[in-house]
Amino acid sequence: MSEIFELTARPNSELFFKKNDANDPRLGEVVSSEVSEYEAAGIVIVGCPQDEGVRRNGGRIGAAFAPDEIRRQFYKLTTFGIDAKIFDLGDTIISSALEETHDTHCAVVTQLLKDGKTVIRLGGGNDISYPDGKAMAEVFEAENWLGFNIDAHFDVRADQPRNSGTPYRQLLQEKLLKPENFAEMAYQSQAASPIYFEYLKDLGVMMKSLGEMRNAEREMRNWFEFFIDSHSVIKNIFWGFDVDSVRSADAPGVSAPSPIGLSAQEFVALAAYAGGRKETKLIEFSEVNPNFDIDNRTARLAAIAMHKFCVSLA
Repeated sequence: MSEIFELTARPNSELFFKKNDANDPRLGEVVSSEVSEYEAAGIVIVGCPQDEGVRRNGGRIGAAFAPDEIRRQFYKLTTFGIDAKIFDLGDTIISSALEETHDTHCAVVTQLLKDGKTVIRLGGGNDISYPDGKAMAEVFEAENWLGFNIDAHFDVRADQPRNSGTPYRQLLQEKLLKPENFAEMAYQSQAASPIYFEYLKDLGVMMKSLGEMRNAEREMRNWFEFFIDSHSVIKNIFWGFDVDSVRSADAPGVSAPSPIGLSAQEFVALAAYAGGRKETKLIEFSEVNPNFDIDNRTARLAAIAMHKFCVSLA
């Protein structure tokens, strides 16, 4: 256990909001970052405050500031409905090379999963899905976990060096994630390459566009239900929530904004659904960019999604 504290930096105590009202408790007053509280926690928050992968991919810099801004909003929220004990581990220590940061982060998340924690990872660029997914494979083995990428983009770019557009291609090519256990959800055709669509189709990856999810007779979340039920023997699920899957009216502060996308309500409902699945082991929130946020709207959305995830946790 000691290694994860050596590989991470404790969160800033000033982020933990305190209302000091016994009739109106806030998460900043009950979530702990004290090492002695780790063992008893069911949920662990860990950040990875870097956007080098976004820079390499030509995106808007600023996601490195997201973990603290999401925390700032999360710890203002009330404790209503949250029964699980939450621990904030802090942030993975960032190295000068992205590849080294990924190795460190993977080691941290691997230990958290081995310790039986449900992990909430705050990004940071979406490249962090690679070390998060690698940790899932190391703990549960490649054939024993399902991965969801809820994103406007596929993130399977054939780029070198790795960047925020390559994480799922890395996981697939390194056989850390089986293609039949992977689903690309809410992609937007104007933001997605037809070449990569064919690549994923040939591999047998399940893909549902934003339009398909909304126009189906079944409810949006039932696409997830269908995929999970078809893999009923697999008991471990990874959820990648890229906040640029949300329309810019609701989430202006992201690395790659779009005027169309999921609504804030849909995004939060999907996070709550993820929390309600007993197989859930890890959920990510990526690509929040405080440099372009308006009135903290995007950081607040991620914080509310975290809250509903914790309320719903099976």
